[in-house]
Amino acid sequence: MSQIRTARLVLRKPREDDLQPLHAIMSDAQAMRYWSTPPHRDIETTRDWLAGMIALPAELGEDYIVEREGRLIGKLGLWRTPEIGFLLDRAVWGQGYGAEALRAFAAHVFVERTDHLTADVDPANAASLALLTKVGFRETGRAARTWQVGDHWVDSVYLRLDRADFENLVLRQAQDEVF
Repeated sequence: MSQIRTARLVLRKPREDDLQPLHAIMSDAQAMRYWSTPPHRDIETTRDWLAGMIALPAELGEDYIVEREGRLIGKLGLWRTPEIGFLLDRAVWGQGYGAEALRAFAAHVFVERTDHLTADVDPANAASLALLTKVGFRETGRAARTWQVGDHWVDSVYLRLDRADFENLVLRQAQDEVF
């Protein structure tokens, strides 16, 4: 599938013309605070990252750009299926776009690719942990010093979402909206 649509968003495959807006996010130290790499210092780093997104073999994963009203606001996808990752522009934090995109993407991959998703999150990243929990992910474990980002080591919280749990959560939420 080349596009996933929600009420407010379009998730689409990455393109070369995504370079500038993607670099704006990936060079922002606050947006990249919990990412697996330091902020991008130059546009060439982002160009290489984007080229990797575009060329990602389907058997390894699936990347999408998140758009709101035609404007790139983030990215999400699978890296080494079934591990999910996402990154949003700080300008849209707290507006529900992460949950909206993540739910739509999960629904897509549960039909097309896998029966579960996993996530590896820095325990200090309370916002991502809350978002993943809201969508139905459950903690499965923790480990120390799992990622070296720049000059320092970070820990990991591991989470998992199974298709059946996701479907049950969506059904309960739909019932809550009716009543």
